[in-house]
Amino acid sequence: MGVIPIAIQNWSKSESMQITIVAIVVAVAGEFKINPFIGEVFRIGLGCSAFLFLLLLMNHLPYWRTGIAAGATVLLFRVSFDGAASAGTFYLLDSVKTHFSAMLFYVVFGAGMALIQRSINQLNPLILGACVSLIDIVSNEAELLMRSVAFGLPYFQTNQWMLISVIAVVRSYFTTGIYSSIAVHQMRSVHAEQQKRIEQMISVGSGLYGEVFYLRKSMDVIEQITAKSHDLYGLLNKEGLYGHGRSVLGITQQIHEVKKDSQRILAGLMKLVDLESAPEMTISEIVELVGKSNGEYSRMLKKEVRIEKDVGIDYLTAHYIPLITVLNNLTANSVEAIERHGTIRIRVIERQGNTLFIVSDTGTGIAEQDKDMVFEPGFTTKFNQEGVAATGIGLSHVRDIVGSFTGRLLLTEPGREAETTFAAAFPTVRLKKGV
Repeated sequence: MGVIPIAIQNWSKSESMQITIVAIVVAVAGEFKINPFIGEVFRIGLGCSAFLFLLLLMNHLPYWRTGIAAGATVLLFRVSFDGAASAGTFYLLDSVKTHFSAMLFYVVFGAGMALIQRSINQLNPLILGACVSLIDIVSNEAELLMRSVAFGLPYFQTNQWMLISVIAVVRSYFTTGIYSSIAVHQMRSVHAEQQKRIEQMISVGSGLYGEVFYLRKSMDVIEQITAKSHDLYGLLNKEGLYGHGRSVLGITQQIHEVKKDSQRILAGLMKLVDLESAPEMTISEIVELVGKSNGEYSRMLKKEVRIEKDVGIDYLTAHYIPLITVLNNLTANSVEAIERHGTIRIRVIERQGNTLFIVSDTGTGIAEQDKDMVFEPGFTTKFNQEGVAATGIGLSHVRDIVGSFTGRLLLTEPGREAETTFAAAFPTVRLKKGV
């Protein structure tokens, strides 16, 4: 990139360039006008509306400097236009005298807006419109006062004042209304992006929770193996088998090193879970998130799956990550069990002090002879295109998570339309915040 394009790019981002653009736009917009009173001196044009709209959009600019620049540009533009339109009878001082009051309008308007500049984004739109209307009226009155002094015309006329007030209120609220609608649209876009980010964070947290859960179980097993190996080392030494004892001791030390590495990995994963997690969620938010993510999963698999959600009990919980992990696994299994199109129902009810998360689907179902084995680690009915079996740890994983809350995971009897239904029952007191 050359030096000149870089200079142009930097200049376009500068404050002075932005003020210049605002001033030129205001000067041009001001030529679209009406003259409410007899004569050509006082006009009401689009310049004020354009000026206000640009000030609201470009809240970082110094309003008083922008007002001076806009006023000076309007004066120069109109004087130049007079000179071009009537070259033979043009008098510079008369033209400046005619249009100087318009310059004063923008200077006063910019100064008035500078008084509320810092609080514009905090003001209610109705209050903002009222403040702008007052500034508009004062600026118009300043212009009329200057015109009356310059041309010796009467300053105060009731009909003029009423018309100016009505026009000021209408165009102020109209312009602030447009600005507010744009601001609301931007806020909705930002909120949607933040919501998407939050869902991604929760999804990551849910995945990390599963890894942390299994790593903790593995560390418990490692701890037991280490203890048993050390006991075996002592027993071999008592029997005089020192060579075998040293071998077992070496194995024990290696197992201990694996345990320390696992602890470091666990600590890192726990930090990530904490970073990627929000403080709490409601049950309805959890179900909505699971339904949305698995709807996208079904579309990725090119399946037509309708996901119905029915939340009969709703409360805040800090244990949303394990709940999302459980529901995601059950719902994803239902999506995979549906061949082309079908329905999945996610229901939440409370019964006998337990919160039940019930996932039903109209998929292929589970064979009668397999029902007693579905929760066993390694059991699976899923095979890929090459005929390789899946790991078969999904439901056993879900059962272990539910069990960690002293809950139960059940495969219920077929209900309506021969649905396959899994129910995860959690004690409500273990989930509900504040209980």
